[in-house]
Amino acid sequence: MHDDRRITEVRLHRFVRERITPAVYSRTLPLTLSSWDVPDEPVPALEAMRQEFQPQEHGALWGKPWGTKWLRLQGEVPESWGTEPDTTVEVLVDLGFTVEIPGFQCEGIAWRPDGTIIKAVSPRNQYIPLKLLGGGMAVDFYVEAAANPDVAQGWTFAPTPYGDKSTAGTAPQYRLGGIAIAELNQNVWELQQDISTLSGLMAVLPLELPRRHEILRALERMMDIMDPDDVAGTAAAGREVLVDVLARPAYASAHQLVATGHAHIDSAWLWPVRETVRKCARTFSNVVALMDENPDFVFSCSSAQQFAWIKEFYPELFGRIREKISAGQFVPVGGMWVESDTNMPGGEAMARQFVEGKGFFLAEFGVDCHEAWLPDSFGYSAALPQIVKSAGSRWFLTQKISWNQVNRMPHHTFNWEGIDGTRLFTHFPPVDTYNSELSGRELAHAERNYRDHGHGTVSLVPFGYGDGGGGPTREMLAAAARAADLEGSPKVRIGSAESFFTQAEADYPVLPVWVGEMYLELHRGTYTSQARTKKGNRRSEHLLREAELWCATAAVRTRGSFAYPAAELKRLWRLVLLQQFHDILPGSSIAWVHHDAERNYQAVRDALEAIIGGAAAAVLGSGERTFLLNAAPHARDGVPALAAGEPAAAGGVVQANPDNGGFVLDNGLIRAVLDADGLLASLVDYASGREAIAPGQRGNLLELHRDTPNEWDAWDIDEFYRRNVTPLTRASSVRLVHEGAAAVVLVERLAGASTITQRIALAPGSPSLSITTSVDWQEREKLLKLGFALDVRADRSAAETQFGHVFRPTHTNTSWETAKFEICAHRWIHVAEPGYGVAISNASTYGHDVARTIRDDDGGTTTTVRLSLLRAPKFPDPEADRGLHELTVTIRPGAAIADAVEEGYRTNLDPRVVRGGSPVEPLFSVTNPALVIEAVKLAEDGSGDVVVRLYESLGQRSAGKLTANFAVEGVTSVDLLERPLEAAGVRTCADGAELGLRPFQLVTLRFACGATTT
Repeated sequence: MHDDRRITEVRLHRFVRERITPAVYSRTLPLTLSSWDVPDEPVPALEAMRQEFQPQEHGALWGKPWGTKWLRLQGEVPESWGTEPDTTVEVLVDLGFTVEIPGFQCEGIAWRPDGTIIKAVSPRNQYIPLKLLGGGMAVDFYVEAAANPDVAQGWTFAPTPYGDKSTAGTAPQYRLGGIAIAELNQNVWELQQDISTLSGLMAVLPLELPRRHEILRALERMMDIMDPDDVAGTAAAGREVLVDVLARPAYASAHQLVATGHAHIDSAWLWPVRETVRKCARTFSNVVALMDENPDFVFSCSSAQQFAWIKEFYPELFGRIREKISAGQFVPVGGMWVESDTNMPGGEAMARQFVEGKGFFLAEFGVDCHEAWLPDSFGYSAALPQIVKSAGSRWFLTQKISWNQVNRMPHHTFNWEGIDGTRLFTHFPPVDTYNSELSGRELAHAERNYRDHGHGTVSLVPFGYGDGGGGPTREMLAAAARAADLEGSPKVRIGSAESFFTQAEADYPVLPVWVGEMYLELHRGTYTSQARTKKGNRRSEHLLREAELWCATAAVRTRGSFAYPAAELKRLWRLVLLQQFHDILPGSSIAWVHHDAERNYQAVRDALEAIIGGAAAAVLGSGERTFLLNAAPHARDGVPALAAGEPAAAGGVVQANPDNGGFVLDNGLIRAVLDADGLLASLVDYASGREAIAPGQRGNLLELHRDTPNEWDAWDIDEFYRRNVTPLTRASSVRLVHEGAAAVVLVERLAGASTITQRIALAPGSPSLSITTSVDWQEREKLLKLGFALDVRADRSAAETQFGHVFRPTHTNTSWETAKFEICAHRWIHVAEPGYGVAISNASTYGHDVARTIRDDDGGTTTTVRLSLLRAPKFPDPEADRGLHELTVTIRPGAAIADAVEEGYRTNLDPRVVRGGSPVEPLFSVTNPALVIEAVKLAEDGSGDVVVRLYESLGQRSAGKLTANFAVEGVTSVDLLERPLEAAGVRTCADGAELGLRPFQLVTLRFACGATTT
């Protein structure tokens, strides 16, 4: 029986390959081609069509990397074509597709001569129906062909020059394939889909099931009854043989799958942002064309940024999309500006992803998304449930956790509990892909893999080619229709994400709970790769904080004579949010993307510095007095939080003395001893008298590791990196200098081919030691870490995340804990034992590791905290991170969590000293420093209301009063989109709010005051 089955399967495969597939298009006629090559960057369609096109040979080489060729296709359809029953005429366009996977090679989009989009062409979607060309039998249209190089190269991870236009060369990448008029036989195509569904189902059914043999025999009879020399003439008979096996209904207990069309388009990755714009147009035009033919087809589309691009660059297509949204077919999901990384964006930036995304969908389409949609981000912050709920959403979807190397998530449908206790209904599709083709294998996997059988009965399947590959196809819709109610298969229905979540909530009311972050056991290197991009992000986030604060202050204090630059701030926020996309901020894109990001961050900085300067001048007035603009939520140098005042002189002096070839720095608060090689031998705070550095060990220890991950170069740090390490203990120079009142030790050392200079500074009145590491980084496949061996028995570390912090064990009792050998922290990380702790802050570093060891000499515990400063991966950017870097950290001994929070803001908000006429009182003050103000801005609606966002920062119940120091007409608790919301623990009053917040609770308040915003 087994041999018989195998013989039939081999026969079927050959029958499909050699008989059925060629008969789908029975006749073809080459078109006449002409072309124009775009000299450099893409141009608008009508501009391209005005150019002089030259005759173009079929089969010719074309396409320098990242180049664009415009083809004009002309011809006449023979009169007899398409006149027989079940036949129609299409144009086939093969641009020379080199691999089957769409999205990672050349792509094209067809245009009518009037400048309107028809649809795209890609490896598995090469057809253009004649009826879309304007009627009649004449063929005359254009194809904009993009010669995007295959940067992936079969995922060999070999260094490639194609990621940068300056190194990509000019050699043609592709050879034109067949471009012709073709007659489609609908019966043969339908038979092809029948066979695909049945053979796919048969392949995944157990050998012993009668259903498998039933399908096998039906396929045998189909081949027997058909004439291989007249496939078109006998296709209907072949289909008739398969009717019964296709009509057998699914079991009543079959798992249900809600299939929603999707096209996961990375907003940048192995292509630049400018190409993503065209990828969106290609895919969305395919989707709209498919909807015209299939009114029940539903497509879920995330990322407001991508809709905004279509609105700006393809307004006619945007109008068609708007119509499909109104019809409920083209469905915005996710409510974020982009599918961002969630590990590294700051709290306010994470909130703004939803403010801008949901705001765009509401303004443009009247759609309020209720789900967060992040299938591909590299792990999920424990703060996310609260942020999603605060944006007015209620559901969450992810897929990437299926990539875990070791541990499987225990559930596919569950409640996800965040750091503040908020719970979010979450689904993790068991199909294990967000680019499903709805194949029999995928459908069977989704059913068998589902981990909540007996409780839930339904899961979601996003289907369609992603990464600009064109989205869903007519073949996928055919597969969905055939699997709607089919014995041996789960039941499939096309629907929206919202329809799935609504059904799943009712289906599974008592959910299991996952508490804390959803840590991805992969891609840990993304906390470190492309350090310049990460530094630009961090700096931009804090500049935006300053700009909004001072502009709001100026608008209120000048009674509206200062024009709040709402439109410009929104533009800059959106640019920063775009660059938090999960392949840009994580550093996993080609060089072109990161060069663009660095230029954009410089432009953001320039624009925000100008805005801050203008707001400061407006609020301070003219004069020559010196003021400190303190945008931090804590008092600084005698200036209150969020205020402008004359800075107080730092008290005391710093003693700096030689010591055994090194130096002792002492400011009366802390005492730091540096040895002859510039390593930190001792660090004591006078308040506790405790030594922070472990006996016989060192802080400020740079270590160079081999960094050769198994697969994903820019993405991964694999655990074995720790086995190959070179401590950089020897300095070439250690010397003492003075910078103003601060004592500074300059340390120079070498790391391979790289030079390193460290500036170790202690300022008067500072509770922390600052270390700025400047590196001319010339390594390849190396990881540079900076470590501090601390005399602290810490069972866990606390790392800042959005609007709070997350605890992680320092031990490795379980495989889940062992997997977290590299972790993400925002501005600070803190380790402590009862009564004593140490805080380490940073200005732009996210990757960390924390480990405990027991000392042999005294039995004490050393907790070592290390920051990952730089990497040097070779793919997808072979020059990643090479060049100059400056990275700042501080270490604060004797620190509580509250000190760590303050230290993080101090390190990231540089003192801003300006001149003016008079000090400025803060718009808001709080009575409890545990309540941290994260943002002060004017309302999104232009009303002039002032919005303040704050959170409980210590992870405990905290009470206090927020007071507005300006005339207030009313106070309202609101959500992130500034809509009224009942918030627990918030009691508004005439001038502010009495707050009694739970740990890490996020609160947004709106103050009506009538300030001018225009």
